[in-house]
Amino acid sequence: MIFQESETVELKAVVAEDIKKEIIAFANCEGGKLYIGVRDDGTVAGLDDPDGASLQVSNMVRDAVKPDLTMFLHYETLTVDGKKIVAIDIQQGAQRPYYIAKKGLRPEGVYVRQGYSSVPAANTMIRRMIKETDGDRFEEMRSMEQNLTFEKAEKEFGDRNIKFGQAQMKTLGIMTQDGIYTNLGLLLSDQCVHTVKAAVFEGTNHNQFKDRKEFAGSLFRQMDEAYDFIDFRNQTHSSFEKLRRIDRRDYPETAVREALLNLLVHREYSFRASSFISIYTDRIEFTSIGGLVSGVTLKDVTMGISVCRNVKLANIFYRLELIEAYGTGILKIMDAYEGTGLKPKIETSDNAFKIILPNLNTKTEQEGSYNEDPKSSTEEEKVIALAKEKGSVTRKEVEVLLGISQTTCGRLMKRMTENGLIVQEGKGKNTHYCFPR
Repeated sequence: MIFQESETVELKAVVAEDIKKEIIAFANCEGGKLYIGVRDDGTVAGLDDPDGASLQVSNMVRDAVKPDLTMFLHYETLTVDGKKIVAIDIQQGAQRPYYIAKKGLRPEGVYVRQGYSSVPAANTMIRRMIKETDGDRFEEMRSMEQNLTFEKAEKEFGDRNIKFGQAQMKTLGIMTQDGIYTNLGLLLSDQCVHTVKAAVFEGTNHNQFKDRKEFAGSLFRQMDEAYDFIDFRNQTHSSFEKLRRIDRRDYPETAVREALLNLLVHREYSFRASSFISIYTDRIEFTSIGGLVSGVTLKDVTMGISVCRNVKLANIFYRLELIEAYGTGILKIMDAYEGTGLKPKIETSDNAFKIILPNLNTKTEQEGSYNEDPKSSTEEEKVIALAKEKGSVTRKEVEVLLGISQTTCGRLMKRMTENGLIVQEGKGKNTHYCFPR
């Protein structure tokens, strides 16, 4: 029997530590044969204890290689030239890439066969193997970083009296059944590589920065810190209706919360680019990577239809009562602006999704600006025109003019009064509204 090293054959005189690399390389490629007891030049050295050598390799693979590769190895003791050697047949594994547990899913831990040698795999090759075996869904793929901690996540679960051990991690998809962290685990870990960048600008364009910050770590940490960053700048302004003081924040807290959660839960994490929060004097823009999921239109989204990109991530946020149900976030944002005369805007492209929240305390003078509700503007213009024509109008006359309910009319007249578009005169049944002189 002639022995010669090739792309599918490796020779080793004795059991050595680097045998793990050879086995991993074969399992990550097309498989191969490893002969122990044969020198590099093909001469047979033989083994005094072939069974002990087989057991030593088996233990080494079981303890030091991830995922479990033992089922893809077959051991056989052969007699060649009167000497005993061990032949190990290594099949291509079904859960590639395989790697040295202490090194992780990085080039120094993952090996592939290149010619007659076993060499570290490039990051692109590691990602390709993960995609081929785990599928296309990012959150279910194995994370290339396995040295993860979950200090913030444990606190988030603990605050709600929800267990967060290995059993729960496996159930939620944070960890595979073999104990390997997924990309979902990476997102919730303190080592999360994805970030949110926030910036505050002077005025209504991005020519001049006032402040900027980048939020990193677990998505839970990013969520808390980004919300605090916005909330600190979400000022309260006061106005008076007769003797009653009315306080109103620049942005409805519900709208801010839902826009931020949308930014975190629904973004496309297969891209490493950051998400952005941009605060201007007249608006906040939340821009996340990843457009609408295929088959879903912007009209579908505004109607409350949701096809979730990160199902397992959304499920965790749902369990923690951070979101109530799929598809309700956008509707809540719109409802938060109901009756204000302003309307949030959503913009999408193939690779981005943007929610724009108008500042309730900023009056936009330019007609047709992005944050005006065209329907409200038209209604206000009709009321003003009638008030000018008749000298004054009653609420009943406005209801008939616009074909709206008493409640809706009440909100409209109150808003117009607060904004100084009309002046309320009289009380009770004698109440009427005039155009200010």
